Amino acid sequence: MNYRRIHINVIAIMVIGLLCHFNNSWSQTSNRFFKESDPMRFGVYYYPEQWPEEDWEKDISKIASLGFDFTHFGEFAWSKMEPEEGKYDYSWLDKAIALAARNNLKIILCTPTATPPVWLTNKYPEILMVNAKGTTIQHGARQQGSWSSVKYREYIQKIVEQLAKRYANNPTVLGWQIDNEPSHYSLGYDYNASAQSNYKTWLKKKYGSIDTLNAVWGNAFWSHTYNNFDQIRIPNQNEIIQKPITNALLDFKRFTADELADFIHFQQKILRQYISPNQWITTNITEERASVDPQRMGFLDVLSYTKYMVAGTSMGIGKLGFRIGSPTSIGYGNDFIRPITGNVGVMELQPGQVNWGKYNPQPLPGAIRLWMYDIWSGGNKFLCTYRFRQPLSGIEQYHGGIINTDGNSLSRGGREFVDAMNEIKAIEKLHPVNKGTPAKVGLLYSVDSRWETDNQPQTEEWSYISHHLKYYKVLNELGVSVDVIDENVEFSKYSTLVVTAFQLTDKSLIERWKQYAEQGGQLVITCRTAQKDREAHLWKGKLSSPIYDLIGATDMYFDHLPPTYEGLISYKEKNFTWNNWADILTPNTLTEVWASYADQFYKGKAAVLHKKTGVGSVTYIGPDTDSGDLEKAVLKEVFQQAKIPFIELPEGVIVRDYRGLKIGLNYSSSELTLPLKTKSSIISGQQNIKPAGVLIWK
Repeated sequence: MNYRRIHINVIAIMVIGLLCHFNNSWSQTSNRFFKESDPMRFGVYYYPEQWPEEDWEKDISKIASLGFDFTHFGEFAWSKMEPEEGKYDYSWLDKAIALAARNNLKIILCTPTATPPVWLTNKYPEILMVNAKGTTIQHGARQQGSWSSVKYREYIQKIVEQLAKRYANNPTVLGWQIDNEPSHYSLGYDYNASAQSNYKTWLKKKYGSIDTLNAVWGNAFWSHTYNNFDQIRIPNQNEIIQKPITNALLDFKRFTADELADFIHFQQKILRQYISPNQWITTNITEERASVDPQRMGFLDVLSYTKYMVAGTSMGIGKLGFRIGSPTSIGYGNDFIRPITGNVGVMELQPGQVNWGKYNPQPLPGAIRLWMYDIWSGGNKFLCTYRFRQPLSGIEQYHGGIINTDGNSLSRGGREFVDAMNEIKAIEKLHPVNKGTPAKVGLLYSVDSRWETDNQPQTEEWSYISHHLKYYKVLNELGVSVDVIDENVEFSKYSTLVVTAFQLTDKSLIERWKQYAEQGGQLVITCRTAQKDREAHLWKGKLSSPIYDLIGATDMYFDHLPPTYEGLISYKEKNFTWNNWADILTPNTLTEVWASYADQFYKGKAAVLHKKTGVGSVTYIGPDTDSGDLEKAVLKEVFQQAKIPFIELPEGVIVRDYRGLKIGLNYSSSELTLPLKTKSSIISGQQNIKPAGVLIWK
C-alpha cells in the first residue's frame, strides 16, 4: 500500500487506509485526462446565482469572447440548489450551463458542501463544527460543517447524488471540484461531538487496546493513564493547565488529516459512481495549511491549489516585493502538488487587489502576468482566476475581478490577465508539446515531522515549514528542478535527495536512504532528522543514534541561541551566522568535516559532515540559519563534487525549462540581466528583466 500512513507500525489501519491503493494507480490512470500535447486551459469563476438572470447571457458571452476556455459554477450555491429540505431546483443551473455550451465554454461543476444552507444548520446544529473554546460555529460564513458529522454526510450524499445524476453525461461539464479549499481556515481544528467520537474510534483502530495507547503515549508520566477509550478527549490547550500530551496531539493532527481525506474521498466515490469516465475530479487546497495533508489525496484525478500572491502575507524581495509576492510560492505549489497525482492545476489566482489580507495592496503592473507564466512553466493543466465580476454586495465587495463594478469594462488586472492568457496561447501553438525537464532533486517532506516539531519546537526560532522552504528556495536559486515528495516515492529517479528535519523515522527508511547513497545518489540530511521513532519516542541510546553510521558520526547534541544572539560557523575560511538550531557533531575517522562552529564552548566541533558511501555520498547539515547562505554553499559543493550541473541565479530570479524553452521570471525589485549563451534566441522579453518581468528564450 502506498498510503500516507496513519502510523507505520499500527496493527489495524482504519478505512482511510484504503485510499493508499489509489495514490499510484490513479496518478497513472488520471493522465488519460491530460495529454502532453494539450494546452493549458484557462478559466474564471462565475456565480450565476449571485447575479440577475438577465445578466447571464452578456456575462457568459463576455467570458468566451475574452478567450477563456471554461468557467466555474456552484461551490457556494447549496441554498439555491436546495432552497428547502428535499426540494431541489436546478433549472437556473441548467440555463447557465446551456449558455456556457452555446458559447463553447466548458464548466467545472462543484459540490456545494462548503456552505450548508441555514435550514440544514438550524434543524441539525450537530453538523456544525465546534472551536477550541467550545463555541459552535454558526451559519453566516463558510466551512462551518464538521467533516465527522454523520448527519452532515447524509445530506451531502443526497445533494451530490442529485448533481452527479443530472450532469453525469453533460458534455459541457469538463470536471468536478469537491468542496472549496477544504480546511477549517483560521480555526484549524474541530472539537464537535462527532469529531470527539470519531477520534476515539480512530484511536481504537490504531492501538487495539488502551494499554497499548497508554504505553505509546507515555501516560504513566503525570498520571495520565486511561482505563478505557471513552475517557479520552481531543487534546485542547484551552481545557488543560499545560501543554497537551505530545502523542495525543500528534495523533489528533493525524486523525484530522485523515478525516478530511475521507470527507473528500466520500464525495469522490459518489461522483465516480454516476459521472462520465471522461469527467475528472479534483479539489482545491491551500497547500501551506498545517491541518491539511494534500499527500493523503492521491486518489483524485488531479489535485489543484489556490494562490493569492499579494495579500499582506509576504514582503517578497526588496521594496517592490509586497506587490509581487514570494518567488518560491507558486513554484512550491507546483512542485509539491504535481507529484501527488501526476497532475496539478491552479483553481484560484487573484486578478488584482483582494479584500481579506492583512493589507491589500495593488499588484505591481506585470505581476499578474509574471504569476501566470510561473504557473504555465510549472506544467499546470489549467489556471482559473477568481473571479469574473467584482461583487456589489457581500463580504468580498472589495475583491477585484476581471470585470469592474460596472459589469462591462475590464479591470486593470483583468486586462493584464487576458493579455497574458492570449500570449501564452500563442506560444503554445508554436511549441505544442508541454514536456518539462525531469526534476533533479527530490525534496523530502514529512507532515508527521512538521506536526511533531510544531508541537515540540524547543525554541521559538524553530519552524519546520520555514526550514523546509528555505531549502526549496536555495535549490531554486541554484537553478535545479525539484519535486517535493513523500517517503513512498522511488528515490533513485533523483540525482540528489534532500531530507529536511525528518524527525520521526524508522530503521527501514534509514536503510533506504543508505541504499540510495550507495547506489550513486547524493543524500543531504538536515538537522533534527531521526531524533525519534514513528511513535515520537526518543531512541533508547544516543540522540539520533540510528543515523550515525549513515552520516559518519559517533555523537551529537544540539543547541539554540536567543533571538538577539548569533553564533558563528566557519566554512571554507568564511564565517556564517546561526541562532535557530545547531546539531553539534562528532565525526568518525572516515568522515570529512566541511564546516565547524567558530565560537561558543564547542568551538571547533563539527557543524557539517560529508562522507562517501558506495558510489554516492551523504552530507549532514547540522545548523539551521536564517539566511540560508551556509546551506546554499554546502549544496553547491555537493553538486560540484558530483558533477551535477547548476547555475547560480540572482535572488528572486527563477529559470525553468518548459516546452523546449527557457523561461526567466524576475520576482526581485531590481532590473537584472540574465547571461544567455551566444546562440540563444529571445522569443519574448528582454535580456535585462525588469521587476515582475518575463524573459523567454531558446
